[in-house]
Parts: sequence; structure tokens; C-alpha cells
Amino acid sequence: MKKIALFLLSYALLFAEHKHPHPQENEPYIIEDKSGKSADEIREIAKESEINDKKKISIKDIFEVTDSKGDVDVSKLQSSWENLSPKADTHDWVRTKSGEWFKGKIKTLYHDTLEFDSDEIGIYNFDFKDISQIKTYQVMSVNIEDVALFKGIIRLKDKKIEIIQGDNKYTFDANQIISCVPNAETEKDLWSGKISLSVDKRLGNKKQFDYTAQLNLKRITPKTRLVLDYLGRISNVENNLVSADHRIDEKFDIYLSRNFFWTPLFAEYYTDKFKNIKAQYSGGIGIGYTILDTKLTDWYLSGGPAIIYTQYSTVLESGEKKITSPAFELSTNLDIELSKKVDLKYHYKLTFADRESGTYKHHMLVTVEHELTSWLDLDMKGIWDYIYRPEKDSNGLVAQKSDYQFVMGLGVEF
Repeated sequence: MKKIALFLLSYALLFAEHKHPHPQENEPYIIEDKSGKSADEIREIAKESEINDKKKISIKDIFEVTDSKGDVDVSKLQSSWENLSPKADTHDWVRTKSGEWFKGKIKTLYHDTLEFDSDEIGIYNFDFKDISQIKTYQVMSVNIEDVALFKGIIRLKDKKIEIIQGDNKYTFDANQIISCVPNAETEKDLWSGKISLSVDKRLGNKKQFDYTAQLNLKRITPKTRLVLDYLGRISNVENNLVSADHRIDEKFDIYLSRNFFWTPLFAEYYTDKFKNIKAQYSGGIGIGYTILDTKLTDWYLSGGPAIIYTQYSTVLESGEKKITSPAFELSTNLDIELSKKVDLKYHYKLTFADRESGTYKHHMLVTVEHELTSWLDLDMKGIWDYIYRPEKDSNGLVAQKSDYQFVMGLGVEF
């Protein structure tokens, strides 16, 4: 069985190499700023371009400053665009189509969603379609579809994005942007996350302790996305452990285009004492596609071949305690904005393996997030874990195929 599994994994790797013989060729070419100018000098160049843009005076502008005698008040024409809009001297600025300016820091622009961090409104997600202008203080890394990755100060106006480097300016249609993130000065700038916690403790006639924790970490660059998830659950009744399981998932994606991505590695560690699973490791490669990307909905599907290694806590004398199996994994993630304050998130992962590894299993997580503040959410989660053929323990007992749980707790974004 191990030989078969290793053969299949080798075949999968060869298939990936054939499809992507040189992964770097699928990554955007990077256009660096080689002028030697500092970030502050580039910002000054950006300011000059804004002033020059406003110097173009239309007949309408002249008409609006002409009095009843036909005299033109020239002083009213001398106000530059820089003076009529905020200066990006210390922060990034974003203007919505309603005319409101927001001051803060752009965190990411991906899948037509702009994540913005402001002292006034906290972390807020704007629909990119609702943005009319952007002026950045930060040097940004902008991935332009089918062109290259550019690093520079950006100005966005009239559905055009201008990327300003020391001696060059590049202009593209805004709909060509695959992703945009700050050109990170430190590794910390690339990471974001959320932690959710639910604790229930009872004393008196019955002693019970229930604990559920979830941690989500993301590292996003213009070319890649790394997602790390942890989900742990422990229940104790009258000082007796009645449930204990932990799951760690990893997924690393490389963007090929706005809709396609490939996954050179996805992996999972899982343990569940009461399902007789001491430790289970899986890893594989795959491809993915964004099915739906709209103002309110983000939905993508991915999958590929994998290998599963399972170590059972106890087995019958005739059984094997350690099993290696070829597998195939499919997963989907759906994120729906139900309202300004409420989001629905759905994650479903199913895995097909051989009989000794359970034949078929799935993990489903449904979360309703209700925003209480800019950084604090009330989270309600529904969890369903299923395995088609649980392994018998040394006493011949078989665990239930399904585990269900409903959890309510608080989530903190950072």
C-alpha cells in the first residue's frame, strides 16, 4: 500500500511539473524602481502630477467663476487639485463614489474587495466598485493581469490606476488589477488574522467545562496566499474527558490569473481521541478556480491528489495501527455578505481514501459573523465532521460516524 501511495504521489508531482514546468514563469514579472529615488521623492513626483492634472481648465470651470458683468475671478481657478483633496503626506486616502474621503492604511485589495484600516472606522472592507479615487502614502505592490507586478506610489481616478516610480509612470485600467498590497517593509506587514474563543463552565450539581478555539492566519502578497487554520475542541464532564479533537490546516496558493490559482501544497494534521485517531497527516497538490466574485459573494473551489497517513490509538489484533493511503481532496469556500454587519462563511472539505483510512470523510464549518465593533465579532458556528468507516478499537467498539456541534463565541480580528 505504501508503494502504491508513493507511486501516486510521484505521479501527481510529475503531473504538476508537466503543467507548470517552471512555476516562476506563471508568476508576474516584477517591475522594480531602479531610479535610486527615495519613497519621499516619489511622493513629491506624485504631488506634481496631481497639480498638473488640475491645471487643465475647462470652459465649464471658467463659466462657473464668471460674474454677472462678465469678469472672471482668476483666483478661483488657481486652486490645485492637491488643495481640493487630502494630501497623502502621512496616510493613504480612499474616496467613495458618494464623495466621502477616508484616511488610514490600505491592507489589501483582492477579489474586488479593498481592506482598509482607519483609526475612525477600524478595519473595513470596501467594495472596489464603490471606490472613485485612491491616493497612497505607502509604496504598493500591484499585480496587473497578464502584464507584470509593479512597485510604486499609486493614484487611482476615473477607473484608471497610475503607478508612479522614480522616473516612470504606468497607467492601466482599474479592472486589470489582480491584487494590491503594501510593499512590506517587514514580514509582519504581510500577515493578518482572527481568533475566536468560546468557553462554557458549569459548577454546582454538575461540573462541566467546554472549550472551543479557532485561529485563522493569512499571509497575502501580490502573487501568493498562505492560509493557516486551527480548530480545537475539548469537553470535560465531572472531571472526565468526553471529547478532544484538534485540526490544523495549511493551504498555499499561487495566483495565475484573476480566477485561476494553483496550490503547490495543502496539508492537514488531525487528532481525535474519541474517534480512535491518534494522529492523521495529509498533504497534496491541486488547482483552484474562483466561481463567483461579486459585490456580496466570493466563492472558490479547489482540489487535487493527496497522501494520508493515519495512526490509530488502538486496533484489533488483526488490524493495522499505521495506515498510508492515496487520496483525493476537494474543498470549497463561500463568503456571503448578508448585510453591512453580518457575514456568512461556509467551508466544506471532503476526502476520498481507501477502506483502511475510512473510505470517505468530510469537514464542514458554517459561521455567521455579526460585527459588534471594528475589531470584535459575535461568531456563531455550526460544525459537522463525518467519517464513513471509523476504525474499531482494541475492544471492537466503533465510534459514531458523525459529530455535530453548535458554538457561540467572540472573535477578534488583528
